[in-house]
Amino acid sequence: MPDVIRPAAALALLFGAASLANLAHAQDTHLARNLAATCANCHGTNGQAQGKMKSLAGMPADKLTAFVADFKSGAQSSTIMQQIVKGYSDEQIKLIASFYAAQPAAK
Repeated sequence: MPDVIRPAAALALLFGAASLANLAHAQDTHLARNLAATCANCHGTNGQAQGKMKSLAGMPADKLTAFVADFKSGAQSSTIMQQIVKGYSDEQIKLIASFYAAQPAAK
């Protein structure tokens, strides 16, 4: 039997792949928020910190990304941030920064 995919089968594969891509996208709609949840312990829900901790809400994404990159590289020292950020890829850090940039700035 020749290795030929019939048009109906090819169409079914195409739609199946498209459906999986849409499902993956649907599951990722809250990825940035979910990644940022780790930060809530210190920086507050949605980046609205309490007390003397730095609020992240409303901070420009590029500024926050650069700030976090300094912790990741060791250029900025800390007690815990260096350990936390090493667990995130650069793409995940950009997602987190974008999430906080979209939040209303702390009052």
